[in-house]
Amino acid sequence: MKINRTTFYSSIFSFLLLSQVYLPSFKLNIAFQLLALLYFISTQKVVISYSYIKLLSPLLILLLFPIFIGVVQGNSIANIIKDLSYFLKPTLGLILGYIIFKKINNIEVFVKTVVFSGLISALIHFVILIFFTNLMSGEVSQIREYGKDNFLELFSLFVLLTHSKFTKDKLFSKKAHYFYLILLSFSCLMYLSRTMLIVGIILYLSIKGYTLIRYRSIKIIAIIISIVLLFYVYLFSVKIDRNAKGFEGFLYKMKIAPSEIFLSKIDRENHKDLWDHWRGYEANRAFALMKQSPSSYLVGTGFGSLIDLKFNSPLGDQKKGLRYISEIHNGYVFVLYKTGIIGLLLLLIFLINLYLKGYHRKNFIFIMISSISVTYFFTTLTITGIFNKRDIIILLLGAFLYYGTKNEQIVQADESK
Repeated sequence: MKINRTTFYSSIFSFLLLSQVYLPSFKLNIAFQLLALLYFISTQKVVISYSYIKLLSPLLILLLFPIFIGVVQGNSIANIIKDLSYFLKPTLGLILGYIIFKKINNIEVFVKTVVFSGLISALIHFVILIFFTNLMSGEVSQIREYGKDNFLELFSLFVLLTHSKFTKDKLFSKKAHYFYLILLSFSCLMYLSRTMLIVGIILYLSIKGYTLIRYRSIKIIAIIISIVLLFYVYLFSVKIDRNAKGFEGFLYKMKIAPSEIFLSKIDRENHKDLWDHWRGYEANRAFALMKQSPSSYLVGTGFGSLIDLKFNSPLGDQKKGLRYISEIHNGYVFVLYKTGIIGLLLLLIFLINLYLKGYHRKNFIFIMISSISVTYFFTTLTITGIFNKRDIIILLLGAFLYYGTKNEQIVQADESK
């Protein structure tokens, strides 16, 4: 039986998305993506537009000079390669998303692939919840034991909600649309993820155009900030047990969220305080090490550099724990530590360029690209952003950028006539 080329390519894309979510091995995921890229390069002519390479240029530069810094610093070759793979992943994902859907060249297939991949993931999530977690305990830690978040399902939900803006064709029946909507919404809620909640709000605001700097959007954002501040006034006015179950446990996680990221004075001997503010502790240790070498603020400590936690933390597979780690949750500090202010500026240039595409209001594709950039501005602060080992958004962004680039070329051709 001959497999349709479009079906084969979209299946590869779906597999890459799902493997990022459910395959815990970063090495295997990188290997799969490299093999997919090698397949497309070796079997067909691959042409990437100059404008797309130009857009990726900050990330390409970000791959090169930290290698030199790492070698000069005498960092371990194994650790240099490890960091190189972290920084290679975003570029690899962007190129794969672009190439696969350039080959398919059908926006309807893209929408269906994303939605159905999200639905498969939601079904897997329900199986995990029912058979592998203690769902009836009501404890947040029990419910989230095998699933902390899932941005594939979240983006599938938003693509489903907005797919009529991508194409005039009716892709799903009315019954199917509402069934998929309920399935994805419920699955997303059951992750009990603060990051997913905030990203969902960001996506909604971005799609509505409220994250673009305009008078109306400033008013909307001011109202939202006021609501959030009132919410935190309430949270800090009531006592919430750290070991609370269910919704109260979720509220405790919301309550400590700001201090978890930004608190710098942490008692390492107080384990409750340490784990509640782990992200802040990691970042604090990175800054402490950079102070010992002021030049690192400019060019970083290079690939292969490690962060000394000053104690053996219960991370990784080692029985004695890990004292030296390569990556941290705060992506801005992570990039600053490895590549300095130069690297951080390159990352910001890339994200800002994506954000500015949102001002192309004539095409909804650009709104999605801009909304992803705003999402990354936030997730870089909490879960390393584009450098997160489990990030699937970068593959979707590559596809969106292909269709956005294609649209720009059509507009330019029409204007030149």
